[in-house]
Amino acid sequence: MKIEQSFVVARPPDVVWDFFQNVPAVAQCLPGAKLQDQDDDGSYSGSLSVKLGPMTANFEGKATIDPDAAARSARIEGRGVDKTGGSRGQVKVDYRIVDAGEGSEVTVDADITLSGPAAQFGRTGLINEMSKRLIGDFVDCLEAKLGASSSEEAEGIEVTDVKGVSLFFASLWAWLKGLFGGTRD
Repeated sequence: MKIEQSFVVARPPDVVWDFFQNVPAVAQCLPGAKLQDQDDDGSYSGSLSVKLGPMTANFEGKATIDPDAAARSARIEGRGVDKTGGSRGQVKVDYRIVDAGEGSEVTVDADITLSGPAAQFGRTGLINEMSKRLIGDFVDCLEAKLGASSSEEAEGIEVTDVKGVSLFFASLWAWLKGLFGGTRD
């Protein structure tokens, strides 16, 4: 499934780019993400916990990042396995940071492949709505970290855990409203 999102950060592109190069800080702003290590080959080991309605999947795996500083863009490729539930996930994410007047626009294009029990929640409309809400949380955390008065204060800022059931139903409601001509939240 493809997910395309964009958001604006009230900081210059070079500042946002520098933040994105600090992988531990970025992981602190991703709901459900836990970074364990940077491996000798430059890849990162970690986990991503995803709560979808009654199901929780805890994907453990690796990710690699291929940055292009001149273009302020990067490709992230990751794979993970939920050893308890038997689901597998693979993701390819391309992001780009461009000048947006008084801030920066970040565009994210992701291609996500799920197999096993987690695939039943792979309806693109619902996943897109959920990703909008998760990106909103990510941006709030990013802005807070960039606005911190010290590096110690910034290190202490993390995104709060997302409640899977409430996120699922809020996303479902927004998706249904969009289908029937209502406005989206």
